[in-house]
Amino acid sequence: MSSSQLERRLGAVDAAALLVGSMIGSGIFIAPSLMAKNIAAPGLYLGLWLLAGVFTLLGALSYAELAAMMPEAGGQYVYLRRAFGRLPGFLYGWTLFLVIQSGFVAAVAIAFAKYLGIFLPWVGEEKLWLTLYQSSHGPVGVSSAQAVALIVIAVLTYINTRGVVAGAAVQNLFTGLKLLALWGLIALILIMGRGSTSNFVPVWSTDVPRLSGAVSAGFLAALGVAASKALFCYDAWNTVTFAAAEVRDPARNLPRALIAGTLLTTLTYVLAAAGYLYLVPLSKMAQVPEHRIAAEAAQSLLGTVGGQLIAAAILVSTFGCINGMILGGARVLFAMAEDGLFFRRAGQLNRRNAPGWALGMLGLWSAVLTMSGKYDDLLTYTTFASLLFNAATAACVLVLRKSLPDERRPYRALGYPVSTLAFIFVALGFVIYIVQGDPRSSLYGLGLVLLGVPAYFLMNRESSSPKP
Repeated sequence: MSSSQLERRLGAVDAAALLVGSMIGSGIFIAPSLMAKNIAAPGLYLGLWLLAGVFTLLGALSYAELAAMMPEAGGQYVYLRRAFGRLPGFLYGWTLFLVIQSGFVAAVAIAFAKYLGIFLPWVGEEKLWLTLYQSSHGPVGVSSAQAVALIVIAVLTYINTRGVVAGAAVQNLFTGLKLLALWGLIALILIMGRGSTSNFVPVWSTDVPRLSGAVSAGFLAALGVAASKALFCYDAWNTVTFAAAEVRDPARNLPRALIAGTLLTTLTYVLAAAGYLYLVPLSKMAQVPEHRIAAEAAQSLLGTVGGQLIAAAILVSTFGCINGMILGGARVLFAMAEDGLFFRRAGQLNRRNAPGWALGMLGLWSAVLTMSGKYDDLLTYTTFASLLFNAATAACVLVLRKSLPDERRPYRALGYPVSTLAFIFVALGFVIYIVQGDPRSSLYGLGLVLLGVPAYFLMNRESSSPKP
């Protein structure tokens, strides 16, 4: 089976919904509270949301050139392999499987469970169903939130084995509903106006809150960790490139989806983050139970009913986000298997023309990560690994412009080379400060990347039809 057998059945709206739906998941409903644990200045808080959006747009401009040039299954993996060779491409695919995509799936699935806890009080990360052992920090075991997350991953993996049309239909529906929920909340905040503009000052402060869960480091390290939470919310924008082989007229639709989807998401995030701050000051935001800031904001406007309504909307949002990441991530494993760089069965299509084995493998490992750590930990080590490879992928534009100057490029990155270089340098800067602020989670992510080197030599084999 080859990627040529994948059917181009996704239109422009489907591609945009896959991008926006994968980006907007749990982060904007939870991450602001996590950010507030590490920064004290409202101006910095809002600035990080805007900066992360601009940063993502710079990346989208570079990725748009690569996607239009190489509209193949696997997206980012294909670009890295083409520019730098099989080993760098494999390391990305390996890390996506072990950390990035699976980690995001796990984190968002846990977030789904967090909000389900509003309706079912027995669901939560601190509510253990099974105690395995006692540590110095308390009991360790399987929480009810982890159990719910496992069920969600299993259901969505099954839906996607029914074919790309089924997966896209779920994605379109849930993307529309989540946008409606966020913009509805923003409108309520503007109309009811029960907040305070005093929550927006000071603009700048190097103070670091001394709260439980905050990093015990200096201002720049704390800022880096806070930024990683915002960047997590913007990540997964590259998911649409993974399914490029199934997008109609990819030379036009992929750049449009990347750029327009990123702009729409940035506007939504900045307004939502500002709305939360208008209602809830940073000091209080940092201590919201289970970090459910969106529910806290809605409850302050409409009481208990408001909290329940936004919680229901967030369940819809996170469900759709997980669907998009499962749909896209499996295509990377499929492309790797075609190149002889992953388990052979991952390169097989089922009778619904979906990469069923790849979907199952991604779902299974996502379930393992769901059991490995809490939401806050998953955010840091997945963002760290993702930023490293995003910088390397942007560098593909520079390399391929020189090595393949005559290759057809239906779209050329706006602002090149400044936009591409800016994205690379900012990404590497964030990586440095994330490592300083949370070395344990960052080193965990780096260790999984380096495990890919021996894995490459174990998995690497001659493909019957190797790609350049």
